[in-house]
Amino acid sequence: MCFDGASNTLGHGIGAILVSPNGNHYPFTARLNFFCTNNIAEYEACIMGLRAAIERNIKILEVYGDSALVIYQIRGEWEVRDSKLIKYSDLVAGLIKEFKEIAFHYFPREENQLADALATLASMFKASREAEIMPLKMSIYEVPAHCCSIEKELLKQPIKILRGSLGK
Repeated sequence: MCFDGASNTLGHGIGAILVSPNGNHYPFTARLNFFCTNNIAEYEACIMGLRAAIERNIKILEVYGDSALVIYQIRGEWEVRDSKLIKYSDLVAGLIKEFKEIAFHYFPREENQLADALATLASMFKASREAEIMPLKMSIYEVPAHCCSIEKELLKQPIKILRGSLGK
């Protein structure tokens, strides 16, 4: 699982991705309609991802985040000093108990692009409370769209053999 939070002038958003052993990606994102710091957004993203994993009965989980503060606090290597983060840290500790094996890893922001993009999208997109946006589906195109239409057009045309072009 990868997670990220975004807090900017447009709003606050969170993103998490569960990645299956065979490489399938399952994205989750949410807009936070309450004031929060970037660290709170990071904890919210981690919690959303953990809850998604628990709902799917995942028992062994590797967690990756680009917030050193959140990762090292969850691992118990850094003390939680900010009073606003204590309840978040306690909630994560409770969720961790739902897993047979779980590990938390810090990694650079450059390696967390998809979670970052989901969090940023959610922070920028304003929707009403009733709005539910279905999961995103992202495809990877290997060739430009116009190439596909050219190939289809060529298949529709009959093949013409030009006499005289080979010297006859």
